[in-house]
Parts: sequence; C-alpha cells; structure tokens
Amino acid sequence: MKQKSEKLAKAKTELKQIDSAIEAILGGAQSYRVGTRSLIRADLATLYKRKDTLEDLIAALSGGGGRFKRVVPMDR
Repeated sequence: MKQKSEKLAKAKTELKQIDSAIEAILGGAQSYRVGTRSLIRADLATLYKRKDTLEDLIAALSGGGGRFKRVVPMDR
C-alpha cells in the first residue's frame, strides 16, 4: 500500500510540473536566451500526451476507473 501511495504522490507532483510547463509555454516562454545560454522547453504535444498519461495513472491509483476518451454512438 505504501508503494501505491508513493507512486500516486510522485504522479501528482509530476502532473503539477507538467501543468506549470504548459502554462509557461502558453504564456510565451517556449524558449529564451540569456547571454550565450538558451533554454527550449518541450513541445506542447509531448506535454499534453504526458499529462493524459499521468491523469489516467492518478485515476487508476486513486481507485477511479480512468477517463473516457471516446464515445461511439450505436444504432439500434
């Protein structure tokens, strides 16, 4: 049980970091340069994919069934 709670805590921490990175990029901080040094953040597609994965993991570890990703209507 301790291992599960540690995994959940790590996933939540990483999700917060991912959200912060997404906010920074959306705020115009995709890349910047200070003197001769530069920083380029991960692209949004990669961050959103990781965010989805973490949200699914958190739901599973929290006892939830996960999120629905697609609904397919069926004719009767």
